[in-house]
Amino acid sequence: MIEKVFTRIANQVAHLAGLPATFAICMAIVVVWALSGPFFGFSDTWQLVINTGTTIITFLMVFLIQNTQNRDGAAIQAKLDELIRVSRAHNHFIGIEHLTESEVEEIRSKCEAAAKRHDSEIAEKAAKKAVAGKNGTKHAPKTTGAATKKTAAGKNAAKKKAAA
Repeated sequence: MIEKVFTRIANQVAHLAGLPATFAICMAIVVVWALSGPFFGFSDTWQLVINTGTTIITFLMVFLIQNTQNRDGAAIQAKLDELIRVSRAHNHFIGIEHLTESEVEEIRSKCEAAAKRHDSEIAEKAAKKAVAGKNGTKHAPKTTGAATKKTAAGKNAAKKKAAA
């Protein structure tokens, strides 16, 4: 019960804190406080009012914002885990957020290396396809030079035999 109430309040406060109107109200409070300085003789009490107010608000906002970020992070992680689970991705990535930073970094490095290998394979296939397109063939030739000429000559001879 208290968790649901806290979550509702935290969400509402986090939403309100991010609005431009909230910023404008806070600026107005600071301006009014600064302009009231001469009236109060810039006394210690006058300074204590703003210091105490900002300290209390900052202290409470830290916990509200952290709570909101924790829930958002957990929700995003659950969504990503579900996408991994239902896709062709590797299920062993589910739950890696619970590993140490160095363990996660090791996995990230391996994923980057795999992505680079995959990118180079894709680039190589695209280059072969482009060469094949220029040569007017459907697939890139697997041999080059004299071997290609012999293969072509052999195909022409086979065609002549079949025609005869």
